[in-house]
Amino acid sequence: MSKELAMTVFARFSALVLAVFLALPAMAMSLDEAKNALESAKSQGLVGETPTGYLAAVGSDQKAKGIVSAINNARREAYKQIAEKHGIAVTKVETVAGQKAVDKTPPGQYILVGERWIKK
Repeated sequence: MSKELAMTVFARFSALVLAVFLALPAMAMSLDEAKNALESAKSQGLVGETPTGYLAAVGSDQKAKGIVSAINNARREAYKQIAEKHGIAVTKVETVAGQKAVDKTPPGQYILVGERWIKK
């Protein structure tokens, strides 16, 4: 392979890799977008609270899964910080937060009870 051809291949490959890395954040839902869409998704029955302190998609809707992922990542980080601050296990924080979230869920929205989604 000539030096010019090798440089052309390298340049194209580098451009492709750069394009993929720049596109990845655009594909994921931002936390702000997820927060703005959360109440609507809950009201529509697409997302529900679980006793583990995290959200889950009630069905297979991809937008709901994006919301769940973004919110749960933020919750996971917050739970970790709370646990470190108070010197307790993250699982304890998750359990307490999960119970509070389930208790606060308004009628008509979904909560996970055992392995079944229940409309509260």
